[in-house]
Amino acid sequence: MSDFEKRIALARTRLAEADAVVVGAGAGLSAAAGLDYSGPEFRREFADYIRKYGFPDLYTSSFHEFPTEEERWARWARHIDYIRFRPQAMPLYKELYELVKDKNYFVITTNVDAQFRKAGFNPEKIFEVQGDYGMMQCAVGCHPKLYSDKETVERILEHSHDMTVPAEYVPVCPVCGGNMDVHVRKNGFFVQDEAWNEAAVRYEDFITRYAEHRRVVLLELGIGYNTPAIIRYPFERITYRNPEATLVRLNAEYPAGPAETAARTIAFTENMNEVIEKLL
Repeated sequence: MSDFEKRIALARTRLAEADAVVVGAGAGLSAAAGLDYSGPEFRREFADYIRKYGFPDLYTSSFHEFPTEEERWARWARHIDYIRFRPQAMPLYKELYELVKDKNYFVITTNVDAQFRKAGFNPEKIFEVQGDYGMMQCAVGCHPKLYSDKETVERILEHSHDMTVPAEYVPVCPVCGGNMDVHVRKNGFFVQDEAWNEAAVRYEDFITRYAEHRRVVLLELGIGYNTPAIIRYPFERITYRNPEATLVRLNAEYPAGPAETAARTIAFTENMNEVIEKLL
């Protein structure tokens, strides 16, 4: 039996024995699933923006300071449609759902593409910490309410031309009359509405109930060092404190963790699609 096969067998055993499974997912999961932020599909879809601004990837383009709201929302509408609304549930997410659907699970993710919900995960068992491309908010958070941006995106795409859109299609805050923004955590104005807070409480309750003393598998998928304090470091801390915990880490670039948790960590640098398929 190869080392890879041994790690697969051990991870499958730990998953079978677990009282609970906590799925922690970052950008690496959606990249492995095929959502293309920098490859050929991105270069085709955003060729005009690449020619004009030299954007190397979709993530970088989201931080560009456009001179007008008309230009900013023209880019955001294409971005949101490309990542959030147009794709169906990706096969990797559906396989991940098959892996945990009959288990006592909870999902925490920094991804904002709604792939977990599309794949069939129970919305009551998902905590989307960083927001959702499908929602928008007041740009300065003047009130704690979110709004669907689907119709706004559709109208902007219909009327966009030369990477801008007429002013009448740019969303305006219904309370303060100021700018609107995509519901993604990028500054101190990020709105944590009632639903966000309820999801946070459900997640913390789940962690308190299962992660401190019970047999728990922390299934970490594609978490790097962009926001490690949200998932990566807490998962390592739980593994350190709970001798019944197992950290199953799928990460091609950053598989290593603290020496103190190495004995209870099963790390995979192999293709994420292959690993999940083998774990089924």
